[in-house]
Amino acid sequence: MGQKNKKVLTQSGVLPYRIDNGKLEVLLVTTSNRKNWLIPKGGICKGMSPPISAAKEAWEEAGVVGQVNTNVLGSYRYRKRGKNHKVKLYTLFVEQVSDNYPEVTQRKRQWLDAREAVRVIKRNSLKRILKQFLKTQPYYCDFR
Repeated sequence: MGQKNKKVLTQSGVLPYRIDNGKLEVLLVTTSNRKNWLIPKGGICKGMSPPISAAKEAWEEAGVVGQVNTNVLGSYRYRKRGKNHKVKLYTLFVEQVSDNYPEVTQRKRQWLDAREAVRVIKRNSLKRILKQFLKTQPYYCDFR
């Protein structure tokens, strides 16, 4: 009988956002297999803080650069390939968008209005964090 792996791998990720024509939009990327939409995230790089490592993931996976908020927005857990992961999530106000970035051929990216972003994200724990974030913004979105 096999022993379950109880080790939890810590990751960090960002919720990239911008204000476009007075509307709050968030940037989502596809998973590496291009089947689901989520936020840029990955393992925390050695020698980097979780927020800085998350900003690095935003560049690599989505081609965006901006100001990362060092306060944790929330965290969620998931399981992939038999391993447990915990993601600490930060916000990133996007200041620059590039068409040439490391994973441009591996992922799709899309700016979505807040309501649409909540609809397309499948992971409920991530949906809850996004809704919580939106309620704190001056560009509040009503989810009724």
